[in-house]
Amino acid sequence: MVADNIHYLGLAEVAGLIRLRHATSIEVTEALLDRVGKRSNLNAFITQTADLALQQARRADSELAAGRVRGPMHGVPIAVKDIVDMKGFPTTAGMPLRREAVANGNASVVQRLEEAGAVILGKLNLTEGVYAEHLAPYGPPLNPWHNDRWPGASSSGSGVAVAAGLCYGAVSSDTGGSIRLPSAVNGVTGLKPTWGRVSRHGVYELAATLDHVGPITRSAVDAGLMLGVMAGFDSADPTSSSLPVPDYILDLNNDLSDLRIGLDRDWTAHGTDQATMAALMQTLETLRSLGAEIVDIKFPDPSQIVFDWFDVCAAQTALAHTETFPSRKTEYGTALANLLELGNRMSALDYQKVILRREEFAGSVQAVFLNVDLIACPVLGFPVPTLEQMSRVDDDMISGLHRFTCSFTMSRNPTITMPGGMTTDGMPIAVQFVAPHFQEELLVRAGHAFQSATNWHLQHPAG
Repeated sequence: MVADNIHYLGLAEVAGLIRLRHATSIEVTEALLDRVGKRSNLNAFITQTADLALQQARRADSELAAGRVRGPMHGVPIAVKDIVDMKGFPTTAGMPLRREAVANGNASVVQRLEEAGAVILGKLNLTEGVYAEHLAPYGPPLNPWHNDRWPGASSSGSGVAVAAGLCYGAVSSDTGGSIRLPSAVNGVTGLKPTWGRVSRHGVYELAATLDHVGPITRSAVDAGLMLGVMAGFDSADPTSSSLPVPDYILDLNNDLSDLRIGLDRDWTAHGTDQATMAALMQTLETLRSLGAEIVDIKFPDPSQIVFDWFDVCAAQTALAHTETFPSRKTEYGTALANLLELGNRMSALDYQKVILRREEFAGSVQAVFLNVDLIACPVLGFPVPTLEQMSRVDDDMISGLHRFTCSFTMSRNPTITMPGGMTTDGMPIAVQFVAPHFQEELLVRAGHAFQSATNWHLQHPAG
């Protein structure tokens, strides 16, 4: 192997090593499979696909030796959240009642990744039904920074696996913060695309018009690289966008002199702890040094829309579970069952009121981008919570967890989450940039410039 810590290199960097034959895909894949075994205590995976991964790695080496390069992910080991169908393997969605739900085909994102030559190590752990609780027999993953801290939800295994060096990237999803929160608390980079940018075909549904599929990686460049493979129109998902997919990592540089970055100081500071605000302000100062203009803005009040998110999610999730709920209610965890009951109780008139408020809020958010190119804000307004705190979560905690996430799910805007600092007790602090619809290239560009000027994304947990 080229280095003992190859598992902590970036996806693009490893792809370059494999393409130049400084390392083979089979060497890298075997190293990561070995690491997954040694760090099994983290419980990041539900299903390992070692035989498939080794087969894909051998094929990649053979093709590269013959001069055939499939793309920038050729031969690179990744993993997928266990809501993404892989033919011949169960798609559990973290639900005990789906332990035997073997997929008879690949999700479109898996098909695209395989066509790009990626190596898939397995399927990653998550909360039940892509919602809130980790249930037996799967159980929660462990945050690799501190095992007593929350690993995030719902893409907990994805955040843990990328942070701990078990894969170079993870195909994940975000319905109310499920890419952003695990990225934030595990100190990695997550990109939630615009709704419709990535096909949802073959991806287990939580709430159809809230579900976004996107990557979790260690850098903005890696996220852009993965998104470029995953994105694009898919006839199997008519809601996917037909807009062209740009090359997200083409001609990246550190000159941000044409970017205006908006900050609502009152909204971001209210209820946010000093360390998080300091990290955000230092991030903006770094961007200012790279030429960006920081512009004061007034963000539309998201208080009501955060509560409305639960109603939209409940109604749409209830529809998705009609075959098994309430007929198999005893096999559901408390949190998901309560959400489904809320959805089943909702009247059409009440739901329509929520939909109208959502559209009005989304329009107000888009109006902000008439004056700025990006919006900057936290992901969490407080330090990474402990497992003990999450075991007695109350309304204030729930509101705090969703404050900077659900707003941009309801508005469908793309966001990038990145580490931007550390607390005094050694936990990552995240920052978030938000872009107009289908402007993910701005997120990758600004994220790359920030990460080129800082090293927060290069830090990793011990071990």
